[in-house]
Amino acid sequence: MKTNFIAAVILIACMAGSLPSSAQYLNVMISDAYNPNETSIYINPKNTRQIIAGANLNSFYFSFDGGYSWNRNPMNSSLGEGGDPCLVIDTSGYFYYLHLSYPTMSTWLDQIVCQRSTNNGLSWSSGTGMGKNDPKQQDKEWACVNTKNNEIYVTWTQFDSYGSASPTSKSNIMFSKSSDQGLSWSSAMQINEISGDCIDSDSTTEGAVPAVGPNGEIYVGWAGPAGLVFDRSLDGGLTWLEHDVLVSDIPGGWDYTIPGIYRSNGLPVTCCDVSNGPNKGNIYINWTDERNNSPSGQDVDVWLAKSTDGGNTWSAPKRVNDDAPGRAQFFTYMAVDQITGYLWFVYYDRRNYDDTRTDVFMAVSKDGGETFENFKISESLFIPTSNVFFGDYTGISAHNNIVRPIWTRLDNSTLSVWTAIIDPYFTGIAKNESVPFATEQAYPNPFSESTIFSFKLRVPSTVSLEVFDMYGHRVASLMENSLVQPGKYIHSFEPGKYNLPSGVYYFALTGNGINKQRKIVYQK
Repeated sequence: MKTNFIAAVILIACMAGSLPSSAQYLNVMISDAYNPNETSIYINPKNTRQIIAGANLNSFYFSFDGGYSWNRNPMNSSLGEGGDPCLVIDTSGYFYYLHLSYPTMSTWLDQIVCQRSTNNGLSWSSGTGMGKNDPKQQDKEWACVNTKNNEIYVTWTQFDSYGSASPTSKSNIMFSKSSDQGLSWSSAMQINEISGDCIDSDSTTEGAVPAVGPNGEIYVGWAGPAGLVFDRSLDGGLTWLEHDVLVSDIPGGWDYTIPGIYRSNGLPVTCCDVSNGPNKGNIYINWTDERNNSPSGQDVDVWLAKSTDGGNTWSAPKRVNDDAPGRAQFFTYMAVDQITGYLWFVYYDRRNYDDTRTDVFMAVSKDGGETFENFKISESLFIPTSNVFFGDYTGISAHNNIVRPIWTRLDNSTLSVWTAIIDPYFTGIAKNESVPFATEQAYPNPFSESTIFSFKLRVPSTVSLEVFDMYGHRVASLMENSLVQPGKYIHSFEPGKYNLPSGVYYFALTGNGINKQRKIVYQK
């Protein structure tokens, strides 16, 4: 009850605009066990209370209350347990945890592994592999799901010999797909035109994050010896462009040094807007580089380029961060909310300091990448040390105005991974728009027989009010796609009518841009 009361006070204060910007966003530690880093996060589009995440090494995290609380499960695979996790959820609700392979009896990084869960992460398959091509090594996979046919697309970097300076050793961008929900994978194929070296630096081909277009197109950009380039397939990955398309140069290269960070990079992220908004079909690539650097101080900035013609041509890079010159922003990641079409970015930021003190910032663009609003989300700064491996990535996921970033903190050699509760209607991000609704805490809570849920609407809205269990299963529907006029509404929920056991449940109010949950505890 104490936690719920505090959350309610924070919510009301945020709506009233009485909290300073540095305290608007509740930070939640996901885990500090086993030195976690290299993060990934994914919101289930069909149930935004379900959020999954991963970190090095072999850690799977899950939240069934929208990111307010988390549990950790270790991951094990007979194909070899490795790092660089990437998590996605398909249209059937199956979870996928992709990672590198560290086998004990074979080549290091011999393949990309995908483990699958069909029961909300409670148990996992041992995994299936893709790209095995001994003695070549397969590194840093990214995946996406085609919602039209439920295919899974994966891209990654293949090294002839990781770290080799030999001119005969090459790196290439590889592609594979699964048409049977991760049970098997197509033969890996090279999609890049110009190969890179194997040094794991500026002239190595890396950072291939795939995205799906509105008609099932597959889009991907990456960095390498030709700069930032783009490729696409219009036939499910069977064929790709003969020539890679140049998006932008990368002044200073993608491999640069950030004081206090073990290693850093400006590798790109590719996204596409498949919403029904005005920017549907736009392709976006987000990265960081030093093009504004000067002798007076390190200046690393967050950039965005976009294409409105399927990737044939690209805009000039636009600067996302809005601070004065001379400070560093690094490890950016982006997501597109496929309901609103908004672009969301997360990155580390040192705009407020002239040393290694570090904050976490986000930015949002509501107009297709033309303008950006920056805001700090970390409740406190941290000071990293370069003798501890910090990881190479942040992450972010967004769906229907529910936004969850993920990042690593490093305090006094202690690593931890965090998220923040970013619900735009309640945190002031939508301060220039009228907030169309408000909800109140369920009462009583916990309860033994019945509880009530109330909400206010300020505009006519078509809404649903449902109750879900902690695993995301709908157990009751109190309103379903009902057109409701402005006013206050109160609904009672009696679990006994549904023969429900004691446990944790959630009220969910959705519709017309509304997506809000309230946790309730039923005790017979």
